[in-house]
Amino acid sequence: MSAPEQLPLDVAQIQQLIPHRAPFLWLDDVTELTPTRIVAHKHIPASLDVFQGHYPHFPVLPGVLQCEAAFQAGAVLIATQFPPADGQVPVVTRLNNVQFRKMVSPGQTLELEVELTEQLTNAFFLKGKVSVDGKVCVRLEFACALAAPQA
Repeated sequence: MSAPEQLPLDVAQIQQLIPHRAPFLWLDDVTELTPTRIVAHKHIPASLDVFQGHYPHFPVLPGVLQCEAAFQAGAVLIATQFPPADGQVPVVTRLNNVQFRKMVSPGQTLELEVELTEQLTNAFFLKGKVSVDGKVCVRLEFACALAAPQA
């Protein structure tokens, strides 16, 4: 699929581009999309099951879920520029230089900025930033590839 012309993209449009679904879809919208950059958002409601155990009296969104939201934004970016063959899904193959800088609490909204820095055949190299209210929560570099599901 080529880059959509109308922004913002909503959840239904995002689901046309990537295979992720609730309860593991970590994108609500896409507000910026170029051939090498995407900006997306995810509101973090207090009702998320993860807060029942992480931590019940001091709820914090796990950093790995913040990274996953960035991965999904990268997958949308890749899907708009390099449509996957039938059945292929984006999988993360490397995660480097992760820096957790600020905790995320229920009620906040993640802003996800991901940039495609290099593409070599079926490998995509990206860098991302997760922010809340303009303050960086996570910085990361990652790589992913398109893979066929295994039987």
